[in-house]
Amino acid sequence: MAVTDGIRVTLRVTPGASRTGFSGLTDTANGDRALKVSVTAVAEGGRANDAVVKLLAKTWRVPKSSLSLVAGATDRNKIIHVSGTPEDLMPRLIAVLPEDQRS
Repeated sequence: MAVTDGIRVTLRVTPGASRTGFSGLTDTANGDRALKVSVTAVAEGGRANDAVVKLLAKTWRVPKSSLSLVAGATDRNKIIHVSGTPEDLMPRLIAVLPEDQRS
């Protein structure tokens, strides 16, 4: 979702996975869509959150300092704020989705 100073992305994170990466979109309990993210880091001491931020920063080519966790620090469902211009950031977000989910 675009906001005035960037975008907010809802994530569904799987910590302790066999590989780090993205696996498309999923529906949330409240009817929203979430980007599914898997990280090999375990969910203790903030390691999984750090791994998610590192993955997003590298994939979207933004500094880690432009990413902030808005909600879900101890939950699998998270909301990340990415600072920047929505017009610049949205194509980067869409690029990680499988072809059939890019519309």
